[in-house]
Amino acid sequence: MNKVVSNAAEAIKDIQNGQVLMLGGFGLCGIPENCINALVKSGVKDLTCISNNAGVDDFGIGLMLQTKQVKKMIASYVGENAEFERQLLSGELEVELIPQGTLATRCMAAGYGMPAIFTPAGVGTEVAEGKEVRNFKGKDYLLEHAFEADFAIVKAWKGDTHGNLIYKDTARNFNPLMAMAGKITIAEVEELVPAGQLDPNQIHTPGIYVTRIFQGVNYEKRIEQRTLRS
Repeated sequence: MNKVVSNAAEAIKDIQNGQVLMLGGFGLCGIPENCINALVKSGVKDLTCISNNAGVDDFGIGLMLQTKQVKKMIASYVGENAEFERQLLSGELEVELIPQGTLATRCMAAGYGMPAIFTPAGVGTEVAEGKEVRNFKGKDYLLEHAFEADFAIVKAWKGDTHGNLIYKDTARNFNPLMAMAGKITIAEVEELVPAGQLDPNQIHTPGIYVTRIFQGVNYEKRIEQRTLRS
């Protein structure tokens, strides 16, 4: 039952070129910083990354874009990253933009073992091109397939040696959904405690979903857009 590994480098060591990764977080909140840094150092490439966003130029997934390790980006929001924009416009990076609710629900479907969902989001737009549309009770819905990710990499506030996780505030965003959805789930936490110390009523991700867990270090917790009063 002990799923603890020593650090991020050990946690991601078997990620291979060309694999599909889910990376939790919303903006710069709740992103698996340690694992992203370890992926950059590992040099693994041709990755497909599924995430709410692509980070910024010098932080988050933006670091992997700088080193040309991402072949395809599947995301909802990408407006804070100049290098992402450059790679997209030059044709270096394949991009699939998805409505945020659809992104979340395709993660959830994978976790629940559902092959696909029907959603009204995107019907009649470019999002629907080449996809099945079905009418239910007079309303059109778009068929979207569940994601198939080799690894889900998430970040939590607290975790225990059995892999149970608690997220804090806004970090409880895509992390719980993605933690359920990967074939292998890696969790980095700010505080790692022995099994039995977490209140079962407060656990957001049961340890059954988590394959590896470690206590991270040196979290920056950046603010994506800092706004101050005049």
